[in-house]
Amino acid sequence: MAATQISLPLPVLPEGWSAPNDFKAIGTLSTPNQRNLEPVGPHFLAHARRKRHKRTFSEDERIQAQENVKKVEDEDAGDISETEDPLMLGRDAKDWKGQDHYAVLGLSKHRYRATDSQIKRAHRKKVLRHHPDKRAATGSSEDDSFFKCIQKAFEVLTDPTKRRQFDSVDENANVDPPSKKAASKSPSAFYKLWGPVFESEARFSKTQPVPKLGNDKSSKEDVEEFYNFWFNFESWRSFEYQDEDVPDDTENRDQKRHIERKNNNARKKKKTEDTARLRQLVDDCLAGDERIKKFKKEARAGKDKKKIEREAEEKRILEAAKHAKEEKERLLKEKEEAEKAEKAEGKKAKEAAKNAAKKNKRILKGSVKDANYLLPAGEEAGAKRIDDVLGDVEAAMGKIDNEELAALAGKLGGLKGAEEVGKVWQEEVRRLEGEGKLKSGEMKILGS
Repeated sequence: MAATQISLPLPVLPEGWSAPNDFKAIGTLSTPNQRNLEPVGPHFLAHARRKRHKRTFSEDERIQAQENVKKVEDEDAGDISETEDPLMLGRDAKDWKGQDHYAVLGLSKHRYRATDSQIKRAHRKKVLRHHPDKRAATGSSEDDSFFKCIQKAFEVLTDPTKRRQFDSVDENANVDPPSKKAASKSPSAFYKLWGPVFESEARFSKTQPVPKLGNDKSSKEDVEEFYNFWFNFESWRSFEYQDEDVPDDTENRDQKRHIERKNNNARKKKKTEDTARLRQLVDDCLAGDERIKKFKKEARAGKDKKKIEREAEEKRILEAAKHAKEEKERLLKEKEEAEKAEKAEGKKAKEAAKNAAKKNKRILKGSVKDANYLLPAGEEAGAKRIDDVLGDVEAAMGKIDNEELAALAGKLGGLKGAEEVGKVWQEEVRRLEGEGKLKSGEMKILGS
């Protein structure tokens, strides 16, 4: 390192100074030594950094500030690191009551559980990122509206009273109760879904700690303690945070008193509604708790064994009667089905007989037609002859049943000659006359 020579004038001696005459040596100077001095410390390091990177004072300070912000953000990343919603960044600072203070500071997942240390670190991180001076240095056109939201959120969450008021109406910290279907899916689902609900509601309890919901192995005493606590729940929850702002105009006192009364009534109404909501929530949980049913069943079994036996006997009798009734209905149904099948079979047989009768009648009519209406071959039958022969056939068929009709058709089947066919018909007519079904001479052609 090159040596630096500095020339400085000696100070002017005061008037009347007589040291050379009055000077008395009381010692000797030590032997001079030559030493190497090196510049150190933050200021020298800053000077060296500026020289190395060829920066001005303002440029170096800006870059160092950015690096410090990044360092803080990296240190705070994790439990207080959340993605910023673009809609939240554009919030109007005047609507501070409508903003989610925890979300503004990036503490959405902590909420009422956030510690003072976490709130301060989250605030510091947000300020370093959104401070107007920092934004201006980076050339951002963003206004300071969101920065005001950050400051308001920090103001509310660091004041115990204001934070308690905000936590009282923080709906985002609530856990919705499960549906009856979801809670009854499995034995463990009930406790898994209802447990967080009561843990969330427990933050409003004046008495701490709050009994836990437990599980299916919890004792009867623990379960009774849990429900007794919640049925007699004492909540500190208030709703001042949602009050309408009271004007500071002292001249308009009537308006101020009116708004105060209005706010008090609104708080009472919300408190009543919240109490009813919590009571309904406990009732719903109690209704689906299988442990209560189990305890009641065990109590009934221990207190009134005869009643259970009597109920079991009544159940057995009812089941026996039900079984007998079902058996009777089954036999009746089988009988009806058999009768129905028999009727259907009879109907089918009748249809078959009817079709057979129609076929046999066609054979009988066809027999006289094939036999040239009982005229010798070559002789043409006139209309009167045809009508007379067919009339006799119809009259004869009307006097015989299906079996006789089938027998007669069997005899006529295959016969073609007028003499053969006529002989068969004559025999049938005589039989019918002999049985009294036909009168003598009633047949015009077939009987002769």
